[in-house]
Amino acid sequence: MSDHTWLFIAVGAYFAVLLLIGYRAFRKTSGHEGYMLANRSLPPWVAALSAGASDMSGWLIMGLPGAVYLAGLIEAWIAIGLTIGAYLNWLIVAPRLRVYTEVSRNSITVPSFFENRLRDRTHILRTVSGIIIVVFFTLYISSGMVAGGVFFESAFDGDYLTGMILVTVVTLAYTMFGGFLGASLTDVLQGLMLVIAIVALPIIAVISVGGVGEAMALVGSLSPTHFDLFGGTGATSATIIGIASGLAWGLGYFGQPHIIVRFMALRDTRDAKSARRIALGWQALSLAGAVFAGLVGVAYVAQNNIDLANPETVVLVMGQTLLHPLFAGLVLAAVLAAIMSTFSSQLIATSSALVEDLYRAFAKTRPSEKTLVLLGRSGVLLVAIVAAILALSPNDSILGLVSFAWAGFGASFGPIVILSLYWRRLTNWGAIAAMVVGAVTVFAWGAASGGIFDLYELLPGFIFATITAVLVSLATYTNNNEIQREFTETGALLVPRGK
Repeated sequence: MSDHTWLFIAVGAYFAVLLLIGYRAFRKTSGHEGYMLANRSLPPWVAALSAGASDMSGWLIMGLPGAVYLAGLIEAWIAIGLTIGAYLNWLIVAPRLRVYTEVSRNSITVPSFFENRLRDRTHILRTVSGIIIVVFFTLYISSGMVAGGVFFESAFDGDYLTGMILVTVVTLAYTMFGGFLGASLTDVLQGLMLVIAIVALPIIAVISVGGVGEAMALVGSLSPTHFDLFGGTGATSATIIGIASGLAWGLGYFGQPHIIVRFMALRDTRDAKSARRIALGWQALSLAGAVFAGLVGVAYVAQNNIDLANPETVVLVMGQTLLHPLFAGLVLAAVLAAIMSTFSSQLIATSSALVEDLYRAFAKTRPSEKTLVLLGRSGVLLVAIVAAILALSPNDSILGLVSFAWAGFGASFGPIVILSLYWRRLTNWGAIAAMVVGAVTVFAWGAASGGIFDLYELLPGFIFATITAVLVSLATYTNNNEIQREFTETGALLVPRGK
């Protein structure tokens, strides 16, 4: 058989397994809460792997290795920041959010939790939250489609549009019908495939190059600064801004709806501790593998005189040239896993914002469960169509698209998530003002360039939003006994956290 035949067999088998999982999830899903939150029944290992896989997306196996391939270990500050942020997210957000969302009128989305927690009867808070989710997730989903198209161009010498449509259609199929459970269960498979591929492939590449010493020597001769965490420039203002920007990625975790919704879906708050350990182990291995792949790729590409037109395809190229076509196909399937796991989770989160936070917030009568599920599936389809239109002519790298959407959520929602969980005096007006300030800062800061504006827009957006939330809340605070009771009840229900 030809090499392409083996590749198609591996990727085709992967697609078939995903559709089977989606079908099984469809058979187990009933009702609106089941479709959107799997009835809060996720075991810790499912929640952990699902959160990790839905977090990383195609940027882990394409964007990050490509960035390290070009610039060296200075790009590893992103991985360091993400690891710290993920740990803190599981430690301080997961247990309390799991309890608080159930105590506060059984909230099943992040915007509905904000509204219920702060007793916003105007629906403005929920509406603003829903709009932010739809806007930034549509951009985020578009980045997944771009990654799918680039993947097919590189892996099969195929057409960008054909690849983008194929990835979109398969992801839509198991997400529309399997709902949150389907997305979570497929995430488990995709997370395992991803970590195996991103750890094994650079090890094989090192052996191919001639060992660790040979690989390091070759990279050092080609680019001596590649092993320098400071990029070889020392503590210059540009380097400090670069490092601060990399570490700032960790702040984004607190505001990512498609990740923290996994906390809400845990069976019990006590599961957060074991889930945290599984998630952090998976993430540390995956990020280390991605950084290692980018460095080794420099040596491998140079030694084999490969013309690498797009640095973000370095992992794909190594997989295709180092492995038997069947195993190379499995590596390609792992790349698809990275893309599709995030893609599906974001579709569900955006659909829930459209139905639960925008439609239901203003519906005069409560729709039936059947109608809500139908609307949820329609929302998935609608968002996918809009994102696909944006992805037809991509004007940014995969990492660039992801970083902007990540900043948007981190700055808009991150401060409000933390303050709503740990500060009694947060008000609905403080939350609304903070979200607007966070989103506007990300757009305005991201549009500027040069000097301080080279700082990743997430950091100033997060800081400005936090200050706004505190100042406006202090100015508008009035005591509400019901809010105080729920806050106290949440603390009482939390088990000792442990570390």
